[in-house]
Amino acid sequence: MTADDSYDRLDDDDYPAYTMGRAAAMLGATQGFLRAIGEARLITPLRSEGGHRRYSRYQLRIAARARELVDQGTPIDAACRIVILEDQLEEAQRINAEYRRAAEAAGPPVA
Repeated sequence: MTADDSYDRLDDDDYPAYTMGRAAAMLGATQGFLRAIGEARLITPLRSEGGHRRYSRYQLRIAARARELVDQGTPIDAACRIVILEDQLEEAQRINAEYRRAAEAAGPPVA
């Protein structure tokens, strides 16, 4: 691995750079909260060679959304389900937009 490879990871949203303690502090949450959303299968942290949980920026954004819902009084299991459904909806909308652009680029059907 070169030094340039290490710096590329700084921009990688999926690189598991944050320990559980640091992730919890960044979210203003407890480590128990992170464990709970892991048990609810909202996020699955990667593990270090020593077996410690590591979180990516992408996972922290998902956890932050769940935290917002929980702070509003939503039960944690329901909050996790809502976040999963929001993510699925966003992906479906992205795919629909791609299909729409492709259809527009192809032009009207020939009769």
